Amino acid sequence: MQDLATKFVNLTIQSDFIFKKVMSRKRICKHLLEELLQIEIADINYLEAEKTLEPEYTSRGIRLDIIVADDKNTHYNLEMQVKNNKNPDTDTYVLPKRSRYYQALLDIDLLQKGQPYDLLPPTFIIFICVFDFFEKGNYVYTFKKRCLEDLELELPDEATTMILNTKGTHGDISQDIKSFYDYVNNHIVTTDFTKQIDDEISYLKLDTKVRREFMLMEARLLDERREGKAEGIAEGKEIGIAEGKEIGLAEEKLATAKRMLAKGCYSLEVIAELTNLSLADVEKLKEEA
Repeated sequence: MQDLATKFVNLTIQSDFIFKKVMSRKRICKHLLEELLQIEIADINYLEAEKTLEPEYTSRGIRLDIIVADDKNTHYNLEMQVKNNKNPDTDTYVLPKRSRYYQALLDIDLLQKGQPYDLLPPTFIIFICVFDFFEKGNYVYTFKKRCLEDLELELPDEATTMILNTKGTHGDISQDIKSFYDYVNNHIVTTDFTKQIDDEISYLKLDTKVRREFMLMEARLLDERREGKAEGIAEGKEIGIAEGKEIGLAEEKLATAKRMLAKGCYSLEVIAELTNLSLADVEKLKEEA
């Protein structure tokens, strides 16, 4: 518990837990969106913080940090990304396909059964990354669907994906967004906006309810990891026992076949039939004898 208490004290905006709490403050989240998109937003409503979308029990569920809608029914999903994860099986980065999946499930959640497709609202999937995924140095990478035959032709599906690069060095962003990047990277307060964020985090760390929530969440995650590890060990043992039995049975068949060959009174076909070995295996044993 002491380790969890220390971990809580040292949390920064890069933590999913703190990021969600800070962006749950309307004035901060609204200002961040206004500065990022260079628009004016009258108001935002929180659909649900850290919402889990699971369209089917056979599908992979996702946990979204922050989902808000503005006064024009544009929906925004904000995500903090600290690690540029790779799939070890395919050796490919997961962020691009992850953004695609987030968009798909968000759309499914926004459109009720039987409603026409044109009621889908405009959406922004926004990843705040503490790494430069494309290694181009841009502060922001904004993606919309365009025609390859005519790049000026945009598919008007009103779906936008933005990958923010807090390590960026060039591009057109406001001073408050630049200061936000500095704060995410180095915990540096340079503007009133980042002072608001820093004050909010300090306030959160003094709140005993927030501290208890974090510690319970971490304890639950630790239990889940332990249970998963225990299940993996148990499954491994079961597989090992089963494989051991199979190996033992195979060795027994080979030993029986060798004894029958040694007697010299059985045909190769009969030995294969009685031991359930292939004729090729029996012939190989005879050659090795």
